[in-house]
Formats: sequence, structure tokens, C-alpha cells
Amino acid sequence: MNKAIIGRKMGMTQVFTEDGVVIPVTVVEAGPCFVTQVKTNERDGYEAVQMSFADVREKILNKPELGHLKKAGVSPKRVIKEFRLNSSNNYTVGQELKCDVFADGDVVDVSGRTKGRGYTGVIKRWNQHRMKMTHGTGPIHRHPGSMGACAFPGRVMKGKKLAGRYGYENVTIQNLTVVKVDTAKNALLIKGAIPGPKGSIVVVKDAIKKVK
Repeated sequence: MNKAIIGRKMGMTQVFTEDGVVIPVTVVEAGPCFVTQVKTNERDGYEAVQMSFADVREKILNKPELGHLKKAGVSPKRVIKEFRLNSSNNYTVGQELKCDVFADGDVVDVSGRTKGRGYTGVIKRWNQHRMKMTHGTGPIHRHPGSMGACAFPGRVMKGKKLAGRYGYENVTIQNLTVVKVDTAKNALLIKGAIPGPKGSIVVVKDAIKKVK
């Protein structure tokens, strides 16, 4: 990975090419991020760059976090993430990073946390069918049905698709194209959809499995 940035998902829109083709894009407010720590092979045993994003009140952070950011000369930030880059030589502590680290046509992977759906039944969570609604079915129309086990082994097998928490998990969408880099508004226009609701934090980084 050569470059990465933390951003905020702003929503979706569309852009038109010169040929009149419409492209659905997700707008990501990319930065500004500030470098809070640079790790090297000599000192830390690996190459990495630590970035911070999104202003926050001091009272939200604890003393170690405030001291770490103050040492780097960075104001209080909500998000701090570390990226294992191929080389950290081009980064310095306190450096500001914006959307121009990427260029039009770059292929990226975008990671985010999906929308949380709460405790969900099997129909919504696993797309299972409901039972028929005619007389005699009883009040079990949306129940999961048979568990598939008898006296032996006498338990529900691990991995059974049942009701439970749905959503709010880390997901990465690979091989998305940066359609446009808007330096005036510090935004990346990325083709297609990315995980998370509007306003959620996302990470944009170089694609690791670029399609030829």
C-alpha cells in the first residue's frame, strides 16, 4: 500500500462523462488528515504512518490521547488510524494530508462500518421465506422453522442461520475507481456504493488486488 486517507461519507450523486454516460458516485470528504506518528524499521521494526481525522472537543479524549496529539502538534481528533505503507520516508509528524494524495482514475479499496439493523429475524437477516398465511399455520409465520437436530446430537449445530444482530460490521469494497478529485471541496468522487450510512467514517486506500 502506497497511500491512504481517512474520510467521511457524505452521500451519493451522479456525474456525466463527455459522452453523456451517467456514473453513480459516492462523495467522500477526504481529510484533512494530520500525521501524528511515523514508524520506521529502525525504531519500530516496521514501516507505518499514523493519521488523525475529525475535530473533537478535548473533554471527549483521555489524557494519553491528548498528550499524544499535543506532542505531534495536532488539535484533538476523533479518529486515529495507522496504515502499513511501503515507505514512510515522505511523511513527517504534523503533516497535513488532503484528497490530492489520490488522482483521477486511481483504483482504491474503501472500508467502512455498515448500517446497524439491530436484533433482526431470519427473514430480514438471512432472506429466508415465511410460512403460508392461511388458516392452521398458527402464530409462527416468521419463525426460523426446524432446527434440523433430533435426539442426537441434541443441540443446535454451530453456524445455524438464526435471528441475531444484523449489520454494524466492518466491510471493505475492493477495486473502486476514483472518478474525480475535487480539491476545492476536498472531496473524492468514487464510482459505486461504499459501506456505511451518511456521515460515517471510511478509509480509502490503494487497491491490493487491482483488476487488469
